[in-house]
Amino acid sequence: MSNDEPKERADRAMFNDQHEARAERAMSNDGHDDGVDRRGFLKCMAWAGTGAFFMVEGGILKSYSLSKLPGLPTASAGTLSFVQISDSHMGFNKAANPDVVGTLKTAVDRINALPTAPEFMLHTGDISHLSKPEEFDTLDQILKSARAKDVFFVPGEHDVLEDEGAQYLERYGKGTKGSGWHSFDKKGVHFIGLVNVLNLKAGGLGTLGAEQLAWLKDDIRHLKHSTPVVVFAHIPLWSVYPDWGWGTEDAAQALALLKPFGSVTVLNGHIHQTMQKIEGNVTFHTASSTAFPQPAPGAADSPGPMKVPADRLRSVLGITDVTYLRGKHALGIIDSSLEENS
Repeated sequence: MSNDEPKERADRAMFNDQHEARAERAMSNDGHDDGVDRRGFLKCMAWAGTGAFFMVEGGILKSYSLSKLPGLPTASAGTLSFVQISDSHMGFNKAANPDVVGTLKTAVDRINALPTAPEFMLHTGDISHLSKPEEFDTLDQILKSARAKDVFFVPGEHDVLEDEGAQYLERYGKGTKGSGWHSFDKKGVHFIGLVNVLNLKAGGLGTLGAEQLAWLKDDIRHLKHSTPVVVFAHIPLWSVYPDWGWGTEDAAQALALLKPFGSVTVLNGHIHQTMQKIEGNVTFHTASSTAFPQPAPGAADSPGPMKVPADRLRSVLGITDVTYLRGKHALGIIDSSLEENS
């Protein structure tokens, strides 16, 4: 054991304790009752949508909010379609959402109602809330009813609380490398699942580590630079808000390796809200949670489950529609919130 390991473990333990304490202090509207019961919350989650539907056709990657099923296109021959969901937090039962099972089922219902059955699903972590076997069991059972039968996972920090990810790897890590990183190809698109929730830095910043970065360099070595690349990990690979741990310390090294590729999309979860950014050839997109919202960066004393009034829930949870268009030098983006289109 290195001299740094006891300190790193202490930092992780402190971070996990603080995160759970934040859950107990779920934000409210100046202490008033928000009026959101189980039925009302499920209805509001149905307004907002709880995932993103992606289509890749002719080198163009587009994403659509699951909140607008009537407007979603039907895939043509040769199109690749997939779905991303994130932060299911099975086992969470605080005031911000007393029924995470119900809201996950809402997400699955929306996936099953898509005009085109997605070929697979990405789950970008925090499957569970406390890494308990029954929490993983619950998610597995619910996802069995989804039309997308193949699911590719990366862990969230809540999935590796007790055993450094051993249980996660046993369930979801077959065929992966290291702590669960892996890659696969679908219809000319290269997908890379990275793990950045082990050895968290002070404040909760993610880290990839030298071993995983070396693997990434080798993994993409054989690819043509015209190959569309989709990277997915739990904690954002761009610095959304480092003060809250919303970023990955060594992400710049991974992004430097991906710089030669003309089309790179990075999908993350963790922050429980949709945000997007373009930086050169890379488009970053964070996903909303199926469980509960978190405050906007810097809008509260700390991150954590956010309890809001029913009439505000739509704006807090609303997923932005994003369209990615592969251009000559970079990707373009068009977005509109649910609130703007209501």
